[in-house]
Amino acid sequence: MNAEKNIYDKLIEYFGLEEDSINILEETINTDTQIEYFEFSKNYNSKKSEDEILRNKDIIFDISQPLPDKKASLVELAALNNIDAYRTIEKYLAQPNIKLYEWACLALQECKMHLESNLLDESKVLITTGLGGKGNKLRYFIVLFTPDGRPLSKIQQEIITKELSYFLPKADSEFEDILFDGAYASVLAIVPIKINLKELFNKVISECNQLGNFLYNDFIITNMKALCHNEITNLLRKNNIF
Repeated sequence: MNAEKNIYDKLIEYFGLEEDSINILEETINTDTQIEYFEFSKNYNSKKSEDEILRNKDIIFDISQPLPDKKASLVELAALNNIDAYRTIEKYLAQPNIKLYEWACLALQECKMHLESNLLDESKVLITTGLGGKGNKLRYFIVLFTPDGRPLSKIQQEIITKELSYFLPKADSEFEDILFDGAYASVLAIVPIKINLKELFNKVISECNQLGNFLYNDFIITNMKALCHNEITNLLRKNNIF
């Protein structure tokens, strides 16, 4: 991804939004489900009144009802600027059908956004990614790798872990996990939307390279999903890294 500008700068530039106007979906939700939900929500035109939707709200708890009907009911509730609708979805998420958990999470966030927009009399934007986030931060999957395919030594692995542990907290970020596999390290981190990702991880790489110049001067980063070994190696080979 292009990390020259962070997501916050782009939202300010294109939409004139402030940080308080941005909601981040915290759950890790499959991107296909997100696309399906928002396409369905955008195109679904309910003929029911608000009162009728609320009278029939318990359909989502009825195990005899088909999943498509429950999906439609959750979308109807999400579209209402109504606290009862929000509490109903929230209650459902306490014991959901596993097949509808992600759908219901999206519905709850949409409903919350409508309520906040009305209460605060300002537009709200929901940011959803495959890896989710926390507060005003997004979760990212980052890959750091050697320039020649040479496996990272134990000392080099310790250096990478140490520098990430130092630089991420300084940027109000959270270092969640790291996995070493041959010539690369895959990292999970939560980073504020205001932080310039390229600057942050360039600092990490530069500091590591003070002790042996063993990392490539670029990195892979995505907030869509955690890449598997084959996906990582295919990307590196495609870009003639290995």
